[in-house]
Amino acid sequence: MKLFITGGTGFIGKNLVTRLSKTEHELICLARETSDVQHLKDAGVTIVTGDVTDKTSLLKGMEGCDWVAHLASSFLFWQPEKRVYQEVNVTGTRNVMESALEKGISKVVYVSTAAVYGNAKQPTTEETPVGTKRESRYVRTKFEGDLIAWDLYEKKNLPLVVIYPSAVIGPDDPKAAGRYVRNVVKGSMPAQVLTQLYFPFVHVRDVAEAIARVLEKENNIGEKYIISAANHNWGEINQMISELSGTKLPFLKLPVWMTMVNAYLLTGIANLIKKPPLWDMSVDQMKLMKQGFKMDGSKVERELGMKYTPVHNAFKEAIESLE
Repeated sequence: MKLFITGGTGFIGKNLVTRLSKTEHELICLARETSDVQHLKDAGVTIVTGDVTDKTSLLKGMEGCDWVAHLASSFLFWQPEKRVYQEVNVTGTRNVMESALEKGISKVVYVSTAAVYGNAKQPTTEETPVGTKRESRYVRTKFEGDLIAWDLYEKKNLPLVVIYPSAVIGPDDPKAAGRYVRNVVKGSMPAQVLTQLYFPFVHVRDVAEAIARVLEKENNIGEKYIISAANHNWGEINQMISELSGTKLPFLKLPVWMTMVNAYLLTGIANLIKKPPLWDMSVDQMKLMKQGFKMDGSKVERELGMKYTPVHNAFKEAIESLE
């Protein structure tokens, strides 16, 4: 099949391209002019220059395609230009979905985030009603994108499947989870925070594998898939990183209220100097960690025949990839 991919230069996207380049599928990837596309070139994919905010480039890239995998998003918990969240996660998603309808695409796999379930009942499954509270601008705009996609599925018969990954971890991770690992390993964290609160994790290659299997599975239009291997509290994650890296953890453990005071202070400074908050302690990221999640990702094991990589292995590979 001929597949159009957005976000192919991202963390999950690179792993998806690697996974699918070993198949007979023909891959076309959208990439901005400023993106590093060497990985795409090495994989032998066709590159279309453009952006999800540019519908013309989407229509060009989807020409003659059978499937679409939409991974592109603004995945940052702090950035100086707040409008980017809306432009990419909301307007960009609408552009991709409407373009797919216009081009007669037979399947659209949209990669959302498990965090859109917000303060839902836990452990959360695909059928759990979403909560009313989402603790970051990133998550709120991803949820808006979700609503747009499902609305087009209901009203325009968009052939949609949505994947909801939990916190993704693995080698060469430039995102928040990877930076957290680096901060702990390098001993740059002055204190441990939110150690009793739980979060779900999954290896990046498992997410790529799930996307590939969802694309290839027949008769699954309208399905949702949470991709989550295990739930751990941050204290357990810190101990895991410490044991794997040999790094001694900070003795100090901040109470929740002090963690949030520091987050507001550091985010305020970041907003003034237009640089990311120290130790990644943005208000949005700390609020999301404070909210916590426990996700049930067993549906993909039952329906797609997947077996999750142990989270321990994902963190081991992430640590080993650090420079």
